[in-house]
Amino acid sequence: MKKCPFCAEEIQDEAIKCRHCNEFLAALPPAKPKTPWYAKTSIVVLSFLTVGPFALPLVWFNPAFSRRKKIIVTVIVLVITYALSVVFFRAAKTILDYYKQVGIF
Repeated sequence: MKKCPFCAEEIQDEAIKCRHCNEFLAALPPAKPKTPWYAKTSIVVLSFLTVGPFALPLVWFNPAFSRRKKIIVTVIVLVITYALSVVFFRAAKTILDYYKQVGIF
């Protein structure tokens, strides 16, 4: 049983015309399955920008991505994470060396 989109009365799943309001149901496009919030591309991109590699499970649980795409995204994220980590630690070492020269540490 489903509800008529015009009068909200219960009708059979195979119905072509509602018996309550006499509206034809065949003109309606088939209902598109709703994408879960975590599978939307905008959420995946936003999560990568905020939490970085911790967003990889959103890629791996996304049914819209193929296995190849998941592997490529994972490799790219891990390479970028490694590069940014190296840059961060070099910058921290430089700042620490500067503070030692100034006499703060």
